[in-house]
Amino acid sequence: MAKKSAVEKNKNRGNLVARYSRKRARLKEIANDKNLPIEERFQAGLKLSEMPRNGAKIRLRNRCEVTGRPRGFYRKFKMSRISLRDLGSSGQIPGLAKSSW
Repeated sequence: MAKKSAVEKNKNRGNLVARYSRKRARLKEIANDKNLPIEERFQAGLKLSEMPRNGAKIRLRNRCEVTGRPRGFYRKFKMSRISLRDLGSSGQIPGLAKSSW
């Protein structure tokens, strides 16, 4: 089980990402538009740098929903490889069968 503080920190980052995503996307679009004047693009870049860093989508970490483990994450199931194996072996994941030969 992962540290609760790390899991909570990631949840808070997710909330910030949701809150600032539209504004951040608009500012990035302005900053990257080559047809606009350089002053306007520069101002958009400054406003973007003043926003909280944890509001950036790249700062989110995929974590297992069962244990909170950050490594060995399967996006399709939203869980780590260890949890997936445990739940798959006990038959709790529909359509998943543990292979053995």
